[in-house]
Amino acid sequence: MGACMALCSLASCASCLCGSAPCLLCGCCPSSNNSTITRLVFSFFLLLGTMVSVIMILPGMETQLRKIPGFCEGGASIPGLENQVNCDVIVGYKSVYRMCFAMTCFFFLFSAIMIRVRTSRDPRAALQNGFWFFKFLILAGITVGAFFIPDGTFNTVWFYFGAVGSFIFILIQLILLIDFAHSWNKIWVENAEEGDNKGWFAALLVFTVLFFALAVTAVVLFYVYYTQPDDCTEHKVFISLNLIFCVIVSVVSILPKVQEAQPHSGLLQASIISLYTMYVTWSAMTNNPNRKCNPSLLSFMSNVSTTEPSGEDPGHVQWWDAQGIIGLIIFLFCTLYASIRSSSNTQVNKLMQTEETGGSGGEGVVGEDGALRAVDNEEDGVTYSYSFFHFHLCLASLYIMMTLTNWYQPATTTQAMKSSMPAVWVKISSSWLGLGLYLWTLIAPLIFPDRDFN
Repeated sequence: MGACMALCSLASCASCLCGSAPCLLCGCCPSSNNSTITRLVFSFFLLLGTMVSVIMILPGMETQLRKIPGFCEGGASIPGLENQVNCDVIVGYKSVYRMCFAMTCFFFLFSAIMIRVRTSRDPRAALQNGFWFFKFLILAGITVGAFFIPDGTFNTVWFYFGAVGSFIFILIQLILLIDFAHSWNKIWVENAEEGDNKGWFAALLVFTVLFFALAVTAVVLFYVYYTQPDDCTEHKVFISLNLIFCVIVSVVSILPKVQEAQPHSGLLQASIISLYTMYVTWSAMTNNPNRKCNPSLLSFMSNVSTTEPSGEDPGHVQWWDAQGIIGLIIFLFCTLYASIRSSSNTQVNKLMQTEETGGSGGEGVVGEDGALRAVDNEEDGVTYSYSFFHFHLCLASLYIMMTLTNWYQPATTTQAMKSSMPAVWVKISSSWLGLGLYLWTLIAPLIFPDRDFN
């Protein structure tokens, strides 16, 4: 009897695991839209893979990973290296690369399958919004297969894929931050005007001053700790240029003509962009292989010399540093925001291939089996590009890979991992391109007055 009841219970779950609607979360979110729940579940897949990657690089995990056949077994599984490989470092690094390779392939596969899906009536929409158990099996299968990829040049080639993908993802992060700042400013200004409550304006002023103060403080600390009087010329140029660029976009954002064309443009957005730019600048400088220009936070607290000893083990890696942790926090925020966002900004919607959604979630519907279902709000048209959403998660997987491995570049002999200048230039150039993109959103309505930029 108990077995029969268990089978019935499994049968009732089968519709959620294999059906065309993501009803697994409907009990918690009975008034949610189908599109929102789907994005949240896919984001959960990404976060699950991220947690597995984090576990793989935790101290002590190398002992368990050595048990995988042909995977740095005994610390000397690669012929010709004569026990020169630092297995405690290289195993965790290779594991993250393979886990993120699997996630990238998984999301890229769905990005290709979902091209030009217009409504939920498309047969492919059922694959997008359901069959979660089988999707999980596909992801697990790709992950297992990735761990049998031979070393060869895989690590080196995949590093460059990660660098390019992370460059694009950093720009998407900036776009989402701009969108978030615009929405934040618009909501608080409307609350102040409609309720005749000046407290909202005071709150906006406080946050704007706080973000600008943090950005200026960061600049001062960069000059003190990441430059030397007779060295670190690149860092001096990076800090100075980004400071000048941030001042320029802040001034442009409050010009009378810009304010006339975009009433909701203001210093709050500029302060958030400036602070994010300083974070990217700091993140870039922490990848400089010159330890004299790239001191660790531990050296700040212990007053230890940052000069690298000539005999230091080249395989030594500091996995958990401050810039990596902050990068993960920003990544989590942007991923969650991308999953639930409903922007009123036309420019951002076009850039992110998202439709403007004025409606909110419904009341939920009850299926024939009595289970609560999410509202299908995409029968007349999808509210976001399925393909672009998966492409965004594909880039996020590459960004996670680079962040967890601290942007270390594998040597051709796989005997060492070291910071590299390509990682520095990728991040700095993305900060410049991001500032240019934000500046363009400010001046575009002035250059093309006949177009709709609301």
